[in-house]
Amino acid sequence: MATITIELNGASHAVGQGKTLHDLIASLDLLGKRVAVAINREVVASPGWQERVLHPADRVEVVVAIGGG
Repeated sequence: MATITIELNGASHAVGQGKTLHDLIASLDLLGKRVAVAINREVVASPGWQERVLHPADRVEVVVAIGGG
């Protein structure tokens, strides 16, 4: 499978061509966790992850919420 390069939290990251944001989040073992995601500075809500195909040079920021007290 061909790969593309995106920027993930400031670092280059290879993903398969045609992969979605949902695929990326799953590959990072973050499904089911409280995360916020932005692509090219635009927040993408979790219901849209399966439809959002990643493109070369996309800048993806993933923030994981950490609870505690």
